[in-house]
Amino acid sequence: MSNSPLSHVDAQGKVKMVDVAAKNDTMREAVASGTVIMQRETAALISGGAIAKGDVINTATIAGIIAAKKVADLIPLCHSLSLSSVDIVIDVCAREGVAHIKATAKSFGKTGVEMEALTAVAVAGLTLYDMCKAVDKGMVIGEIKLLEKRGGKSGTYTRKEGS
Repeated sequence: MSNSPLSHVDAQGKVKMVDVAAKNDTMREAVASGTVIMQRETAALISGGAIAKGDVINTATIAGIIAAKKVADLIPLCHSLSLSSVDIVIDVCAREGVAHIKATAKSFGKTGVEMEALTAVAVAGLTLYDMCKAVDKGMVIGEIKLLEKRGGKSGTYTRKEGS
């Protein structure tokens, strides 16, 4: 295991949290997205504010923000971060029967915020599902992906169209 390219594994194969103490603080930003595919009627109910459980968009937004703040509690080897901001946009298209979720996370620190943005999208999608499952159990949460990240030693990453 000593030749392992994984930074979360030591020379003896033991799992460890990466030591970021020597890294420089830089502005970090990550943008992630995902979708929830649903019946057109469900999307229309969400858009019209007619879901019995309440305001789906605002509730899913709050859930996503809370999730981004809890990543270190959910994913074992992630560092606790001081987030500068988390912004979530949920766009529901009744014509297509889909909710598009986009989360942007920012921090000034030693490690990236990709997991915070991705987790925000995932939990916002799960919350949307939870609030609408009484009318549409067949919804599909998917296409959760990192769109871009900035900051740190590895610099900028931008997902290429179609990848």
